[in-house]
Amino acid sequence: MTSEELLDKLKEIQKMKCETQTLEIKAAAKGCPQRLYDTLSSFSNQDEGGIIIFGVDEDNNYNECGVYDPQDIQKKINDQCLQMEPVVRPLLTVAEKNGKFFVSAEIPGKDITDRPCYYLGKGRVRGSHIRVGDSDEVMTEYEIYSYEAFRRKYQDDIRIVQRAAFDILDQKLLSEYIHNLKEKKPNLSALDDSTIYELMSVFREGHPTLSAVMLFCHYPQVFFPQYCITAIALPGNEIGEIGPDGERFLDNQRIEGSIPEMLEQAITFVRKNIRNKTIINPLSGKREDRLDYPVTAIREAVINALVHRDYSIHTEEMPIQLLVFPDRIEIKNPGGIYGRIQADQLGKMQPDTRNPVLVTALEVMNITENRYSGIPTIRRVMREYSLPEPVFADQRGTFVVTLYNSAPKMVPDLHTALTEKELKLLQFLTVPRTRQEIADFLGINSVAYAIQTYISPLIEKGYIRMSIPDKPKSHNQHFMTVD
Repeated sequence: MTSEELLDKLKEIQKMKCETQTLEIKAAAKGCPQRLYDTLSSFSNQDEGGIIIFGVDEDNNYNECGVYDPQDIQKKINDQCLQMEPVVRPLLTVAEKNGKFFVSAEIPGKDITDRPCYYLGKGRVRGSHIRVGDSDEVMTEYEIYSYEAFRRKYQDDIRIVQRAAFDILDQKLLSEYIHNLKEKKPNLSALDDSTIYELMSVFREGHPTLSAVMLFCHYPQVFFPQYCITAIALPGNEIGEIGPDGERFLDNQRIEGSIPEMLEQAITFVRKNIRNKTIINPLSGKREDRLDYPVTAIREAVINALVHRDYSIHTEEMPIQLLVFPDRIEIKNPGGIYGRIQADQLGKMQPDTRNPVLVTALEVMNITENRYSGIPTIRRVMREYSLPEPVFADQRGTFVVTLYNSAPKMVPDLHTALTEKELKLLQFLTVPRTRQEIADFLGINSVAYAIQTYISPLIEKGYIRMSIPDKPKSHNQHFMTVD
C-alpha cells in the first residue's frame, strides 16, 4: 500500500463507519495497542489477509486522531508480529494528513500449510483465531485439527476400527467389490484376495478400516452411531416454525446403514416429502409428472455429503443433516471445505480429496464417477429445471448445500419509488447472493460500502431479507428479495 492508497483508505473508512472482514481500526493516539495478537492471527488465517489502520478512533465516531509516534508504533507492531507462530511479516505504510500521521499494517494470509497462525504466549489452542465479520473469534479444536489434517495428509477414511472383525462385513458385497476391482484394475487380478484387502485398505493390521465398515457392513452405526443422516421435513421455512395443527415436523427419520443404503433411503425420504406436479411438456405436448427438484441434484448433493464429510474422531458425534423446507432443501455435512479450494471455486477446479480411499472404492462400485462432476451436475440440472442456482456455503466446520424449489420471481412494477439501479438490484437478488457478489454486481470495490449504501436501506423498507437474520455480520450471510 502506498501513502496515497492509505489516504484513500481513510476516506473509505469515513464513508463506511465500520470494520469489515479484512479491516481492523485502532486509535493509537496515546500508544500502540498492546494486544494485536488476535487480529494478527485471524487475518493470517484467511486467504485474503487483512489491513490494520492505526490513527482512527472507532469509539469516537471514527475520528481521525492520528498515531502518537509513527516511528515507534511501527517498531512495536513488528515486535508483536515476531511473537506469532509462524512469524507474521507485515507491510507497514505511513501517511500524513492535516498534520497527523497514520499507519497501516497489511497482514498477508498464510499458506494453508502454515496455518493456524497463533500467538505463542497463549499456545496453538487458545491463541489461534478466525475472522468472523468484524470480530476475531477463537478457533474451535476442530478448525485447528482440519489444518493439521490437511498439512499432514491424515487419512481418516482408512483408520482402523479396532472393535470390528472380518465376519461383520457382508461377504457377498465384498466379493462383488473385489470382482469389480479386478476387472477395472487388471494388474491386481493376479493377486490373492487377502493381499488385495491390504493393498486397497479394506483391512489394516487384521481389522477392517472405516471405509470398509461404511461400505460393506449392513449396520456401521454399531461402531459409529452418529455416522448417519438425520432427515427432517419441516412445515415452515425456518426451523422452529410450526404447522397449522401445531406440528414441529412433517416427517422425521434417522437414516442408517452403509453408505449406498443411506444414499437410497435419503432419496426416498426427499421424494416422499416434496410435491409431484403434473405439467404439460412444451416440446411433446404430453402430460408429465415432475417433482419440485431434479432427483439427480438431490442424489449428487447427498452422495457428496456422504463421501466428503469428515470421518475423524472430532466429528464422530455429528450426523449429516437433511432438511426439507417448503421452499428449499438443505444438506449439511460435518467438515468444511477441505484443502485450498474456496466455495466459489467448487466445480471449476480440481479440489483436494479428504477421503481418497472411500472415493475410489465407490467409483469401483459404480456409485460415483470420481471425476469431480458432482457440483457441475447439480448446477446443470437445476438450471435445466429453471430453478435458482444452488448455494454452496462453508460455515466454520460445516458444508451446506441449499437447493431452492421455485424459479426466480420477477420484481413487481409497483416499486415506483425505487430507482432504476435499485430495481435491477432487486431483480439480481431474486436468487440469494453474498456480500461480494452484490458488490461485484454494483461495480463497487468496497463490500461494506455497497451493503451500507444499497442493501441496508432496502432491508429497512422490507424489500430484502437476510438468510441469517439473527447474525447480520455472519460471513455466511446471503441477501435475497422478500417473497
